[in-house]
Amino acid sequence: MEKLNRLLVFTIDEERYALYVDVVERIVRAVEVTPLPQAPDIVLGIINMKGQVIPVINIRKRFNRAKRKIDLNNRFIIARTQKRTVALVVDTVIGIVEPAKGKLVPAEKITPGMELFDGVIKLEDDMVLILIHNLDRFLSLEEETILEHAMEEAVVAKNG
Repeated sequence: MEKLNRLLVFTIDEERYALYVDVVERIVRAVEVTPLPQAPDIVLGIINMKGQVIPVINIRKRFNRAKRKIDLNNRFIIARTQKRTVALVVDTVIGIVEPAKGKLVPAEKITPGMELFDGVIKLEDDMVLILIHNLDRFLSLEEETILEHAMEEAVVAKNG
């Protein structure tokens, strides 16, 4: 059965992606990221959001996009996975859409190897496809374990 929900649409290098709104906590302007030693390559570092230490995920790396420095025009999407809150670095946030029932094409019907995505939608008034990202499958089990260890080490070092 198709999950009906509103989607937050964002861009990376002019390509559109989306997350289900129910996992998004907030959107903030990019801030300075503190490096996190021993974190997986996919993690740029950490930020402090109202006393909560949040890992910043390099979504560009996961989607094989050209490496770019974070600038003040970027946005962080603060979102929840089943295990933690993370910040995703995106170029722009377009807004929220609510696709009509039946407009979502499940990823497995498109092509194998799209595990990071729940599916694709095409909006009525737009010729652009939007990939719907599944945040819970973003980090591999190994990356999740390494990140957990690096976060614990950072807390121990801070409280030291």
